[in-house]
Amino acid sequence: QVQPVESGGGSVQAGGFLRLSCVASGDTYRGVCMGWLRQVPGKEREGVAVISPSDSWTLYADSVKGRFTISRDNAKATVFLQMNSLKPEDTAMYYCAPFICGTTNPLNGFNAWGQGTQVTVSS
Repeated sequence: QVQPVESGGGSVQAGGFLRLSCVASGDTYRGVCMGWLRQVPGKEREGVAVISPSDSWTLYADSVKGRFTISRDNAKATVFLQMNSLKPEDTAMYYCAPFICGTTNPLNGFNAWGQGTQVTVSS
């Protein structure tokens, strides 16, 4: 499987914004729900946003609802995560992956994880 390539992370102050990008090319990512999850060392990973294959619906974790927006450009095999009003608790490594549609969980058995992109929010 081809690994997704995440980018766009960085260090910002609380209230700031970032736009993450994920290039996910290959058959594994075509026509499937895609999502973003985040991981903090020592904590369970958290799925934060999911988007349908045709961009007809999106789903968000309560922790980011109203602040984050997921989108995709299928022609460019890219998934985006616009993150506004960032909080220190958003600090994490962010990854993109195929997700189970209708949930904030990545597909069972997906193991082609990318390097992720680090987001750090200071208070």
